[in-house]
Amino acid sequence: MKVLLLDTNHPLLQKGLEKLGYQCYEDYTSSKQDIEKKIDQYDGLIIRSRFSLDKIFLDKATNLKFIGRVGAGLENIDTTYANSLGIFLIAAPEGNRNAVGEHALGMLLSLFNKLHKADRQVRQGKWLRENNRGLELDGKTVGLIGYGNMGKAFAKKLRGFDVEVLCYDIKDNVGDQNCEQVSLEELQQKADILSLHTPQTALTTNMIDANFINSFAKPFWLINTARGKSVVTSDLVAALKSGQILGAGLDVLEYEKSSFENLFTDKKLPKAFEYLIESDNVLLSPHVAGWTVESKQKLAQTIVDKVKAKFC
Repeated sequence: MKVLLLDTNHPLLQKGLEKLGYQCYEDYTSSKQDIEKKIDQYDGLIIRSRFSLDKIFLDKATNLKFIGRVGAGLENIDTTYANSLGIFLIAAPEGNRNAVGEHALGMLLSLFNKLHKADRQVRQGKWLRENNRGLELDGKTVGLIGYGNMGKAFAKKLRGFDVEVLCYDIKDNVGDQNCEQVSLEELQQKADILSLHTPQTALTTNMIDANFINSFAKPFWLINTARGKSVVTSDLVAALKSGQILGAGLDVLEYEKSSFENLFTDKKLPKAFEYLIESDNVLLSPHVAGWTVESKQKLAQTIVDKVKAKFC
């Protein structure tokens, strides 16, 4: 059984697969077209986000039994077609859910306490205490959209605060001791903070638009550690200007490419993004919420464990 690794990962991923009896081969540089020419030689494939695995690619993978994506989602794979071919698809949200939960909490606390702005001002010799008076999280209502691995991890982190945590999810009965499941309308009536924990699907693409934002009963804070294309950036900027959104922590952006490794293909920045860069009430990070030293190892181990459970 031969496995092709298309992206670099923690060494234990390859070592773990080899212990299960697989022969592992690395190719981190060949083009997608060159990989297509030889993919029929392999029984397994490991990828992060290097390129999409579409119908054309999958049709050439005539011996492929599994695809492991070292990440939380499978959006760069044509999952419907892969399933029709009997290919076992493996994602690893268990591996980076804790990292995402911590990052979301860190972004929220930083925004509430203006830490990024205050740090920049002090480095410039400015000592503006009243200008940097913060907010406390206690007493607020946190609304989560999506209550899978990532949403549950964030809700667990919030247990140390005196907050009400609500979630909306397309699946029924996902609430637990850390979060009450409610309708979207109730969430929009009560939430002071909205945090997104959804995959990229047809339902979530452009979900956070002007109509959605203006359906909230009161101004709110937005945290997005999920997928950038869920938020219409121009509508977000308009809401920041009007005060309907009080501030935003964005680990992901609408402008990201499918590989997640690059933001733009040219040097011209969209006007909406230029506004985000200049805003004191916006905190940005480069799609690293789940990108910790620990999660790198846990993601790899999760893939190995799932291959073992299915095939060994």
